[in-house]
Amino acid sequence: MLARHVITRAAWGLLLALGVLGAPPLVHAQGPAKPPRVGIIHLSGHHQVMVEGLRQGLRELQLEEGKHFVLDIREVGGDLATVGDQARKLERDGVALIYTVNSQVTLAVKDATERTPIVFYVGANPVGLGLVNSLAKPGGRFTGVHGQSREVTAKRLAVLKQLVPKLHRVITVYRPADNVASDNARVAREAARQLGVQIVERHVNSADELRKELQALKAREADAYFHTPSALSTSLAPAIIDAARARKLPTMFHEQSLVAKGALAAYGHSYPEIGRLSAKYVQRILAGSHPKDLPVENYDKVGFAVNLRVARELGITIPSALRAQVDQFVQ
Repeated sequence: MLARHVITRAAWGLLLALGVLGAPPLVHAQGPAKPPRVGIIHLSGHHQVMVEGLRQGLRELQLEEGKHFVLDIREVGGDLATVGDQARKLERDGVALIYTVNSQVTLAVKDATERTPIVFYVGANPVGLGLVNSLAKPGGRFTGVHGQSREVTAKRLAVLKQLVPKLHRVITVYRPADNVASDNARVAREAARQLGVQIVERHVNSADELRKELQALKAREADAYFHTPSALSTSLAPAIIDAARARKLPTMFHEQSLVAKGALAAYGHSYPEIGRLSAKYVQRILAGSHPKDLPVENYDKVGFAVNLRVARELGITIPSALRAQVDQFVQ
């Protein structure tokens, strides 16, 4: 009897030491798990449409914001110098991944972080940018969507010349320190020479300088505005459109949704669609996949959009042959 009593007391003590008896269930002690945070970094302005596309894509994948994930959006107001600080803060805060919009932002995040998975949209080749080993096998912590707006630069300028037959001079504004923008401008100059068009370049280094250039823009300085895709100038595209319309200047952009905001035309990609496509990378990384195993999407879908109301304002008649190529008319 004594031996049996000793054993029982010993077993009881062991159970208490292990916390088996009298402890509340673990799930109640910890509370419900918080949804993972997804960091987003973009410059400002027009890049927000890509974030909305991402939200749409995540909804289509049955992921509910606030329940399955939380977005932590860092809009840096056109100031590339602050991107690194925001990226470091997101990494310190333990976000599950960071979604970056455009090449310059992605490169800045790459330099500022060490371990966080990155889903990007870049308009330049991510292999050439040093982000991935190859499109098929990224091999690191970066993956996402690669657009090809540069590849259709010559076609975009040719379409503008068809819209404006007397086109001789086009103006463009970009930040020369942005290597991606400088390469885009070089391609545009080569295309312009082939078409007999002169490009008037305005170089800016900040959002404030770009706004000042817009204020100084003269109506007869050029026959049209031709957009050079770049982090800074694209983020301020709506302001460029407003300034050009005030001076009756036709505008040609690389991104279709800008036509609904008052651009005359766009020949190129759809940012909302690119954001929507990016959602599958976010979903898979949240589910446990690693970027190195997720091939980069080579997005080559090109569309042509025209704003008919702006065309009427400018007295532009769209040739029937060109009208047949339009994918989207905006009234």
